Parts: sequence; structure tokens; C-alpha cells
Amino acid sequence: MVNMTVVSKKDMIRYGVKIAVLLLLLFLFRNLLNWYQGENKIKLPVLIEQDKWIGCLEENLPIMKQVKQEEESIWEEELEKVNPLKIMMDLQLSMVNHIKPKEKEEKQLEETEVKTEEQTQVEHAKTGVTTKVLENNVPTKFTNSYNGVQVRNETSYTLTEEMLKPDITINTENVLIFHTHTCESYTPTEQFQYQQTGTYRTTDLNYNVARVGTELKNQLDSYGYHVLHDKTYHDYPAYNGSYGRSLTTVENLLKQNANTDVVIDLHRDAIGDYSYAPTVQIGEEQAAQLLFVIGSAGGGLEHTNWNQNLKFAIKVQEKANELYPGLFKPIILRNSRYNQHLSKGACIIEVGATGNTMEQCLNSMKYLAKVMSEVMK
Repeated sequence: MVNMTVVSKKDMIRYGVKIAVLLLLLFLFRNLLNWYQGENKIKLPVLIEQDKWIGCLEENLPIMKQVKQEEESIWEEELEKVNPLKIMMDLQLSMVNHIKPKEKEEKQLEETEVKTEEQTQVEHAKTGVTTKVLENNVPTKFTNSYNGVQVRNETSYTLTEEMLKPDITINTENVLIFHTHTCESYTPTEQFQYQQTGTYRTTDLNYNVARVGTELKNQLDSYGYHVLHDKTYHDYPAYNGSYGRSLTTVENLLKQNANTDVVIDLHRDAIGDYSYAPTVQIGEEQAAQLLFVIGSAGGGLEHTNWNQNLKFAIKVQEKANELYPGLFKPIILRNSRYNQHLSKGACIIEVGATGNTMEQCLNSMKYLAKVMSEVMK
């Protein structure tokens, strides 16, 4: 006797649908695996609507078409609640559509990189232009001079011509720029509005003296120098102890970059008169005046490099007086050490004051970089 199993037409249709769904699940799993592996092998055209894809599958799988035609009354409610084919297609198409934004992001990233490269192209300062110091309410004072470079000596040292003579050779392999008072900022303008975190101070690195340091770095980079620019906050959240914190930063940087003589602590003049804006007209531009502040051993701390630091400042200012007279105010020599014992080309350069604008300070960096490029040849 032979046992026979009778399979109804309806069962065959159900089995057929289950097989089709299983095939779709396998197809989806393969694409998911490829997608997670970053191979981007999903080939479904995004522009084809879901209904057309379903219709295409119906035409190629007759059993599915038969389900729709002969058993529509039986399956309509169930398929309306849970349509496995539509669920699979929704998920599949969502995966494909996810790839498009990713490709768009990559394109935007490429455009940003190109834009960044364009932004790093800097305009060098011109020479042979007329300069004029604009009037301000702070008188110029000095005690010594050497070849037109004025020095205001606030120490007990007697400065001789030999001490002022800029007979110094420095290693120009690296230039280090940092900021003991990183948050120092300027008078806001339409282009440079910022949220103050103190009086003429902000932690936003796009609007404080760190932004000026970035401009100096970009300018010196364009002349072929290797510039390290550290933007660490040393005066926030606490102002007291700033020099102790910046000392640690510079010591660590110099350990990693031993061949570094030129170490610039870039500041803003801290004079409390907010109308004070020392400015020099150079050609058609206004630039904030600059000021060297050089420390010494006068305060009792060991500082064997202070005279070398002074000679370096005089050497730079000599060239500045030649190219852009009035760009610098008289050098100030003080008893405090200011961490300048770490290098023979260390200095503080104050860029403008609270009354100056960011635009004026950025202009100054163009002229300072030109001067330094001539000195460090």
C-alpha cells in the first residue's frame, strides 16, 4: 500500500510565499553583511519605486502573482497587516538611501578640505610702503637706545652698548608660539563678535589672542618655517598661576622639539584704559602696534639667557624699524623672568591693546612675519 499526501493548492501557495520570503531574507542578510564590512555592494537602484520592485518580483515569481490573483480575498487582511515583501523592501531601500547621505558627506568633506587649503593661502606683507604711528593717549617712554631701537629699562642693570648689540645667532629650525594669557581678547567688531568670559576676555579661540597666534603661524609657515602653535588655556578657569602652568607646557614642548630657540609668548597689552588702541598706519592698512617685553634675573630667579633674549628682540626690532617704522613700541626690560630662561630667543610680544580690533591685530602678524623672515634667513 502506498501512502500519499494530498497537498492542496492553497498550501502550495503558502509554501511558495514562505520560500520567496526566505530568499529575500537571505538576500537582505548578504547585503547587510557587505554593508557593515564597508564594501558598499548594495546595487538596488534607489530611484525605482517600491511598487515597481514588487511588481517586478511578481512577474518573475508566478506563484506570487497567483497568490495575488486567486487568493486575494483570503490574504488581503493578513497581508495588509504584515506584508513581508513590503517590509523587506522598505528595509532594503532604507539601507540604500543611507548610502547616499554618506556619499554626500564625503563630497562635502572633500569640498571642506579644498576650502581649508584655500584659506591657508596667505597674503605676504608688501615692503616700501609708508608708515605712520597714529596718536594715542599713552606717552612713549624709553631709557636707552641702540641704532634707533628704543629700550625702557625697568631693572637695576646698567645696559651697555655691548649688552644691546644684537650679535646673536639663533637656531631657526623650529618656532614655538604659545599664550600664557590665552583668553585675552579685543574690542568686538561686526566680523569678530564674541561671548565674553571676562572683561575683554573669551575662551573662544577664534576671538582671543590665540587667533592672532594662528595668523602668525600661517604667515611663518608660508615662508617655509616649521611653527609649533600651542593653544592651551593657562589663564582659565584661574588667572593666578598662569605662568606656572605655561612653564610646564613649554618645558614639555621643548623636550619634544629640542632644536628650538625662538619661543614667543603672544599676549595683548593689559593696560586697563579700554580706549587705548596703539595703532600704526602701514600703506592703506591699520595694524596694532607690537611690544617686546623681555624678562631678566633682576627678580632673583636664575636666568642666564636674559641678555640673549634682549639681543634677539633688538635684532628683530632693528629690521622692523627698517621696513615698517613704528610697528614696534620701545622694548620693555623687566625684573620678572616670564619663563624666558628656557631659550635664548624667548620673548613676550604684546599685540595691540583692548582698544584694538582683531582685524588690526591680524594685519600686524603679516608685517611681523615679514620682519622675522628677514631676520631668520
